[in-house]
Amino acid sequence: MRARANKNHALCKQVINKAEANGTQPLLTDLLIEPAWHALLSKELNATYFSKDLQDFLAKEWSGTKPIFPPKHSIFRALNACPPGQVKVVILGQDPYHNHNQAMGLSFSVPQGLQLPSSLRNIYKELKTDINCPIASHGNLEKWTHQGVLLLNACLTVRAHEAASHSKKGWEKFTDEVVRQLSRERTGLVFLLWGKFAQERGKAIENRSQQFILNSAHPSGLSASRGFFGCKHFSQVNEILVKQGKLPIDWCID
Repeated sequence: MRARANKNHALCKQVINKAEANGTQPLLTDLLIEPAWHALLSKELNATYFSKDLQDFLAKEWSGTKPIFPPKHSIFRALNACPPGQVKVVILGQDPYHNHNQAMGLSFSVPQGLQLPSSLRNIYKELKTDINCPIASHGNLEKWTHQGVLLLNACLTVRAHEAASHSKKGWEKFTDEVVRQLSRERTGLVFLLWGKFAQERGKAIENRSQQFILNSAHPSGLSASRGFFGCKHFSQVNEILVKQGKLPIDWCID
């Protein structure tokens, strides 16, 4: 999984370099490298709202004066790192982080060397309490993706320092379809829906009686004490996976 993710990431950078060498912006469909997702989402990738409307919007944004996060090669990082046939757990987020160098295309994750956002600090606190994981020294959650955890935000891009600035441009429709098609094709998936926003997005889950849906408060500093702390989602996920004969997730980052 790690090797496949790294290969897809490298191929994505090649697509961007080729487009920029030609003085153009890359096509969104070309940035989604993983062929299994292309097959599953072919209708969406060719739909006007995605291939034209969202593409045109992003082309203007990329040509503007404000940075757009995450970098182009990381927009589909969650999907390029975790093919649909390998997904075991889905954690739904909202927006990419909108400060410099934070967003990396994985919900709740930040690159090594950056200060931990409050939500991620609280996730680590719950990991410590639930399954005794040491508090990690960094916030890069790629280790989870390599084990089949899809870290999917509802919006996949954002304008610098402007939360939700790319909301309602087509991303939510696309990522809802990711959830819909994935849950239509697969059973026994575990969905972690933290907070009202994620729970609303979770309405796209199909075959609900054949999936496992765990709800809690959001891990942000404002709401973690209202039901995220003590939810024990990480141990519950592993119990569910083991009962299905699947390998549990090694949640400990360090």
